[in-house]
Amino acid sequence: MTTIRVLIADDQMMVRQGFTVLLNAEPGIEVVGQAVDGLDAVAKIAELAPDVVLMDIRMPGLGGIEATRRITEAPGAAVKVLVLTTFDIDEYVYEALRAGASGFLLKDASAAELAHAVRVVAAGDALLAPNVTKRLIAEFSRVTGARRAPLKDRVGDLTERETEVLSLIAQGLSNAEIAQCLVVAEQTVKSHVSRILVKLGLRDRTQAAVYAYETGLVRPAGY
Repeated sequence: MTTIRVLIADDQMMVRQGFTVLLNAEPGIEVVGQAVDGLDAVAKIAELAPDVVLMDIRMPGLGGIEATRRITEAPGAAVKVLVLTTFDIDEYVYEALRAGASGFLLKDASAAELAHAVRVVAAGDALLAPNVTKRLIAEFSRVTGARRAPLKDRVGDLTERETEVLSLIAQGLSNAEIAQCLVVAEQTVKSHVSRILVKLGLRDRTQAAVYAYETGLVRPAGY
């Protein structure tokens, strides 16, 4: 089993130490370092080469959003960012997802939830709890209204099947679940996802989910 290397970035020492203890007790996960703010996180990624960064959003100096953007936009970047937040409806979380975070986790998550989140994003999937994510995007995508028209034009570049796959990604389904839903091979779904990202100029499936809500392709229930 390959060990997942984790860096924890949070300005609160108790949070860093608590998550370190919890994760180091999990098989296949090792906390290789801690960072006190965004700048420290960016520097330690270059030094420690973690697979996953647990990133607090609200930190002094360089905050988690800009740090996430710098990390995910770096040439050849492979590290995944998992955002830590106290509130499930938080405009900063939404901006972090747009900046390239692979998902978000509440700070009161259990040890099992924390370990699961790390494993999910390390595997390249998005950690998008559908109920919370739908509420989050519904609440804050309003501010991107000025961008919706040009974004919608790009949806037209997708085939009917790619559009269907994109809507299922936005609903929080994994590749395996999408394959089961569409009765196709999982490798076929992976190919569709890759083409969707290329056509829309998106970094990963998390940004694809945000895109689907922003353009109105998918609408949260009740909104």
